[in-house]
Amino acid sequence: MRKPLLTAAAAAVSLALGLTACGSGPDADSGTRGGAEGGTLVVGATAVPAGEVLTYIKDNLAQKAGLDLEIKEFTDYVLPNTALQEGSLDANLYQNEPYLDDFNQSKGTDLVPVVKAYLPPMGVYSKKITDVTKLADGATVAVPNDTTNEGRALKLLASKGVITLKEGAGTDASPADIGANPKGLKFKELEPAQLPRSLDDVAAAVINNNYAQDAGLSPTKDAILLESAKDNPYANLLAVKRGNEDDPRVEKLARLLTSADVRKFIEDKYQGSVLPVVSG
Repeated sequence: MRKPLLTAAAAAVSLALGLTACGSGPDADSGTRGGAEGGTLVVGATAVPAGEVLTYIKDNLAQKAGLDLEIKEFTDYVLPNTALQEGSLDANLYQNEPYLDDFNQSKGTDLVPVVKAYLPPMGVYSKKITDVTKLADGATVAVPNDTTNEGRALKLLASKGVITLKEGAGTDASPADIGANPKGLKFKELEPAQLPRSLDDVAAAVINNNYAQDAGLSPTKDAILLESAKDNPYANLLAVKRGNEDDPRVEKLARLLTSADVRKFIEDKYQGSVLPVVSG
């Protein structure tokens, strides 16, 4: 059964031990929050690609830009936002705008986007087939169980005609919004981080980019269906708590994230598995 975003918080607590930090700077509770231009900017991120992009900036660009950057890596999609709302992070980088909007609505947070940085295309993966249109009748497909990513996964399947969605189905589409399902596919709703491990048990799984890469899957080589960047609303963005959009440190990071240097890093490192959004 679909798991609403709100209920994911309890499960996320158990993942707190998976949080790791890299970089230098004060502890998250040391009081550098609040926009002091000379203070360390603490940014939360999932490891791939956000953590890697931020590490490139920290190691190669931040000092010249006058930015002291600390990166805290998370293993889930809930804690980076709750930590940002509570003030133990200054910003985060890992989510798209539909997810952020849903999170704000369901959790009562007040987080806002600053700039879009890159698109990690969601993909369909399988150990059993090489063409998503060849799914067998009655096959089981695993999809993310949070509101926005599940809707995104279903739209991706619908783009190939595997299913259709009812008219008006939005970013929060669920299996209840499926119109035609000619193959009688069954949908298994799982925590996003569990999807790569489900590939032995299901016909296919629709997996977020970062979790696919964490599991050693290459979106460009292993996905049997991959999102297009054209008119895609799911670019990952730098987010802050409302009121901190004009923090000079945040503005510096926003400029670096959309710079020519970072664009080249993304193009060279990911070879199409992650796509830059804005050219420098």
